[in-house]
Amino acid sequence: MTEMHSKDLREACAEEALKLIGEVGVEGLSIREVARRLGVSHQAPYKHFASSDHLLAEVVRRTYVLFSQYLEERMHSQTEDPEMRRLGEAYFTFAMEHPLHYRLMFGTPLPDPVEHPEMMQEARYAFTVLLEALGRARGVKDEKADQLDALFVWSTLHGLATILQTAALDQIGMSKVLLADALPNTLERIGKALSIA
Repeated sequence: MTEMHSKDLREACAEEALKLIGEVGVEGLSIREVARRLGVSHQAPYKHFASSDHLLAEVVRRTYVLFSQYLEERMHSQTEDPEMRRLGEAYFTFAMEHPLHYRLMFGTPLPDPVEHPEMMQEARYAFTVLLEALGRARGVKDEKADQLDALFVWSTLHGLATILQTAALDQIGMSKVLLADALPNTLERIGKALSIA
């Protein structure tokens, strides 16, 4: 059996768990299998994770951190596009470039949020990035309107990203040329709907 320092083992478990989920899905995640793949005692990961749910919560927490950082970096990039447009493009690009992470956040049953507040704290922060960008785009803060509009933006981009990750559009014969215009068209319509285009 391999021996690892405590911090290294925690990192290795989270990284191996993500790989395992990518291969067999969330349902196939088990601490015993992660330990086996790492070549450590099947009890070793329990020093850091009380259960598979705790390990999954840590993987999801890290995914939300990655997602938030990705959004913020691209939102603050030096381009002439409006901030909300850069944010929308970043959201969509993340979904296309990191499909496993995207599915983890939005397409799989998550551990109980009450038992895993750190996971939900990062999820809320990712949503806050969108809320604050909406407030800046409007120039005035309206908590109710911002939340409703954030839900509108999120659900619209999520719908497009999800559809494009399936074979549904191939089956109805939509051309690749037309699909290349899908994101710009969606972002333009979101901007008009919110009067921030």
